[in-house]
Amino acid sequence: MRQASPKRLVVLASTFPVTLDDGIPAFVFDIADEEAREFDVTVLTPRVPGSAARETIGNVSVIRFRYFFRRWEDLADGAILDNLKQKKSRWLQVGPLVLAQMVVLRRLIRTLKPDAIHAHWVIPQGLSAFVVGRRVPLLVTTHGGDIYALNNPLVLAVKKRVLRRAASVSTVNAEMVRRLEGWGIDAAKIHMLPMGVPLNQAAAAKTGRENQPGRLLVVGRLVEKKGITILLDALRSHVATPGWSLTIVGDGPIREALEDQAKGLPVKFLGQLSRDEVLREMAIASILVLPSISASSGDQEGLPVVLLEAAAMGAAIVASDLPGINEALTDGKTGLLVPQQDPQALGAAIDRLLADEPLRAGIGAAAAVRANDYSLTSIGLRYRDVVRNMALDGNVRTRG
Repeated sequence: MRQASPKRLVVLASTFPVTLDDGIPAFVFDIADEEAREFDVTVLTPRVPGSAARETIGNVSVIRFRYFFRRWEDLADGAILDNLKQKKSRWLQVGPLVLAQMVVLRRLIRTLKPDAIHAHWVIPQGLSAFVVGRRVPLLVTTHGGDIYALNNPLVLAVKKRVLRRAASVSTVNAEMVRRLEGWGIDAAKIHMLPMGVPLNQAAAAKTGRENQPGRLLVVGRLVEKKGITILLDALRSHVATPGWSLTIVGDGPIREALEDQAKGLPVKFLGQLSRDEVLREMAIASILVLPSISASSGDQEGLPVVLLEAAAMGAAIVASDLPGINEALTDGKTGLLVPQQDPQALGAAIDRLLADEPLRAGIGAAAAVRANDYSLTSIGLRYRDVVRNMALDGNVRTRG
């Protein structure tokens, strides 16, 4: 008996690695690769410098589209919201990017005839699918910034309409679920689905490596919402335990300002590293610090994958008490939570862990157990269930 061909899924994203070791956050790829266990997956994403127009990464076909003059085409090179804030002239690229995405997606729908679309971020990916893919069941995954930021009345109305049209909506923390319900989105189609952690990679990176006492680590794009300015204030004025050092992994628009602020402190900036290199840094860190804040734009973390990766490594974690973070960590058991933008409280928590090795070890061990709940294998299965049910039902919402 002839086996049926796998159903076809188009994944839309604006953040996607060029290679798996380039340091670009790979959470969209991780989920797409898990979806490729059951579906024929094609990822559509904007071009970034050094990327090929078409290629295969893992089990995923990738198409990257042009959207602006090559010399200035950099809106999607990193986080779009942060790029817009850094350089106002990049707003000129927004319209062309959305239009180009719609044109290419329409063409892809006609040729590929996908059974479902999975759009990461409401705008612009969800909007593009809403406009040109109205006959294709749509899953929209929200990550944080697309819910917390860009909420002027016009943009908010667009986001609500896209989400109401979607067959399914996923988001990464319970507070965002409540916010979506408050926007009038049908609770029956909302799924709380975080990104997953490849536990096998974490275990491999940890093998043969021990946490180095006093070694603090921050991993993330160097932008306002990561709260690194608050951390440097805390380390300079509110940490009394000697012998610590801080390693900062990542790059971004405020790196130069952070380097100036860190002068005189035992702080090392490594820039953007590959995924394997980041995992090796986590494997030897004694404490991961996640001093996230609500940015002036309203942008905020949903549930940082770096937190889950560090937990899988058994690092003790100090983090801001924000939605998503405080769902993954229990204060005093799997991490220490502090109020955001409070350098004194942040410094006291770091001091406490630096001075108490048994506490560090106990929190790190408990965090490693907690990380099992975020296994990429189990999270990927749940995403496949959502997509499969949409594709089988042919469930296309058109109201709103």
